[in-house]
Amino acid sequence: MKRVFVLGVAVALLALAAGCARDAGGDAPVVGFSQVGAESEWRTANTRSVRSAIEEAGFRLRFSDAQQKQENQIKALRSFIAQRVDVIAFSPVVESGWETVLREAKAAGIPVILTDRSVDVSDESLYVTLIGSDFVEEGRKAARWLLEESPLRRGEDREGPVRIVELQGTVGSAPAIDRGKGFREVLGDDQDYRIVRTQSGDFTRARGKEVMEAFLKSEGGDNIDVLFAHNDDMAIGAIQAIEESGLRPGEDILVISIDAVRGAFEAMMAGKLNVTVECNPLLGPQLVDAIRAVQEGRELPRRIVVEESVFTREQAAEVFPSRQY
Repeated sequence: MKRVFVLGVAVALLALAAGCARDAGGDAPVVGFSQVGAESEWRTANTRSVRSAIEEAGFRLRFSDAQQKQENQIKALRSFIAQRVDVIAFSPVVESGWETVLREAKAAGIPVILTDRSVDVSDESLYVTLIGSDFVEEGRKAARWLLEESPLRRGEDREGPVRIVELQGTVGSAPAIDRGKGFREVLGDDQDYRIVRTQSGDFTRARGKEVMEAFLKSEGGDNIDVLFAHNDDMAIGAIQAIEESGLRPGEDILVISIDAVRGAFEAMMAGKLNVTVECNPLLGPQLVDAIRAVQEGRELPRRIVVEESVFTREQAAEVFPSRQY
């Protein structure tokens, strides 16, 4: 009997020890983070920044990759709610369609932080803050370079308007909507600059190449002056299509893009991309600061914007070594 009793105590102690091991770090907040996907260099760097910052902060992470599908992301958010995470953070695939699941998070008492992209909801109390870039301003910066700094700037002698084709991001996504809006805002009603074709390239190199090939083969495709791509990956795919058509990207067709990833700097150093507008993906530390503020009951601004620059191919070689993404 004594041996049985001792054995029972030992088993109980082992179970208790195992339970303690599972609960190690139990006081650290649990963060559920849903990422759009891994469609670009930018997104990969963004995921890496979030993961490392959360790990360094000692938080526990529940991570989900939506693979660019809203239904996957909604399932992930509902899973986080069921797990009773302390904070939900996510970068929404598109702007609309979040009202119901965000109300579920609010009813469960789980604060939501948006990263990179915004949502369109009737009740802004459904999320605490949005951390990310000003996409409209990024579009404005791209257009200002075209009007004020490019070889096609206003006042040069030419026949007809500057013909622009546009590679949009994912249809319905905040950056696609806002970058296009900002670009058009600066162009205004100026008849010297005309967007002749617009199509989504889904923020990927493969689709960027495919859509640019279609632009070049379409009527008037031999008279394209400028490509405006909503991200660098689409621009890099389009550059390949331009080269395969026998034209010189960066010369015969000016190439303007957004993100400022290392691949864009390599393209600029090769003379194939003219300018890239920075969109900083390293949001992890700011997300951690926001999570701490939420946990401590401190008020946050509704919008936390990161500082960003514009880089031309003349600057590329000097700046490239210091790029982190």
